[in-house]
Amino acid sequence: MMAQSQLTSEKLLERILSSLSDDKAEDVVQIDLRGKTEIGDYMVIVSGRSTRQVAAMAEKLSDRIKQEFGFTPKVEGKDAGDWVLIDTGDVIVHIFRPEVREFYQLEKMWLPQGSNASTN
Repeated sequence: MMAQSQLTSEKLLERILSSLSDDKAEDVVQIDLRGKTEIGDYMVIVSGRSTRQVAAMAEKLSDRIKQEFGFTPKVEGKDAGDWVLIDTGDVIVHIFRPEVREFYQLEKMWLPQGSNASTN
């Protein structure tokens, strides 16, 4: 178990992306927030095919973070399963159903033209 003081946002981001990939997240977008805002270093936005998959991905990700890094991230929206927000401090994760993601279009808010996003 890694102490939170030794945890870098890059290690956390890497594990989050791996967890989401293992759970078949779709349309993964990673946004580098460093130097743009104090809310975190990275934002990850993904889609799940159903409310069940969205909730399951959030549950598994939260459990993996707790097991591997020794802290429990803040999770909101898991019961509804339309849009789950997972706040780890350095990395903010949004897991959406596709229709909800299209409606809110967070990528457009955080990615001006000529963006620094990486899609996986």
